[in-house]
Amino acid sequence: MKKIILSISVLSLIFLGGCNSSNSKTTDSVTTTNDSTEVLASVKTEEKTETTVTQNHEGKKIADAATILARKQVPILCYHQIRDWRATDSKTAKDYIIPVATFKAQMKMLADSGYNSIQPEQLYNYLAYGDALPEKPVMLTFDDTDYDQYEVGAKVLDQYGYKGVYFIMTVSIGKKGKVHYMSKEDIKDLADRGNTIGSHTYDHKNFKKYTGEDWVQQLDKPTAKLEEITGRKMLDFAYPFGLWNSEGIPELKKRGFRAAYALADKRDEKEPLYTIRRIIASGYWSPKTLHTSMVRSF
Repeated sequence: MKKIILSISVLSLIFLGGCNSSNSKTTDSVTTTNDSTEVLASVKTEEKTETTVTQNHEGKKIADAATILARKQVPILCYHQIRDWRATDSKTAKDYIIPVATFKAQMKMLADSGYNSIQPEQLYNYLAYGDALPEKPVMLTFDDTDYDQYEVGAKVLDQYGYKGVYFIMTVSIGKKGKVHYMSKEDIKDLADRGNTIGSHTYDHKNFKKYTGEDWVQQLDKPTAKLEEITGRKMLDFAYPFGLWNSEGIPELKKRGFRAAYALADKRDEKEPLYTIRRIIASGYWSPKTLHTSMVRSF
């Protein structure tokens, strides 16, 4: 297997409330294709081969908001804990806890259906500059630093030549207890293997409530820590609970974030790169239901 590592940078805690999901439960299956004829990076796996060409964007102007909003949205899935359900898990929590067998079945469905995982750099270049994407692109994102994302999730993705995007909440790094979290070494390993590490704040405080020192505590310090761990610049941000406000977007821009990811149908008409949509991949969903929701949501 030939691997090309794309060096770029990229959860809500169940006990902190998780993320609000706008997913609807459906059962019928529809397929979509991307009508782009070019592709972006060269990746070969046992399952498939993708030919890609790196684009030089130096001196190019980023597309205006209307153009970005008009581009077809890419399905982006958000995962949290990957483990079997326990008797103590609430009905609501099970939306955010995906049993191992269910996760494996969902990934197999994506691979069998011809989906190709993409990274934030590819998505950004598509939205900002109109670069082409692989056929049937999908982005696989993981929030909150849970160790099972590393121990189970990343290994399953490897089976299909997929790469993930891991949004790290730095307060939890290395902690063990009710939930086992990734260590610095785990995070570094993911980055070194071609996955993206992104920021998800210090302790998951609601982005809409930031004032004063919150910008330092929730953005600056986590960014510095993750850059120290990975040796890579943090360019991608995920809003806690998927919640955002337009007033805070300039703060992300000032800190060099190129994109931010939400969990809602709404996108900011002036700042679509900072309100990129994701959906929760529910623990209740069969592969067929997930696929139908992807098609209908994006």
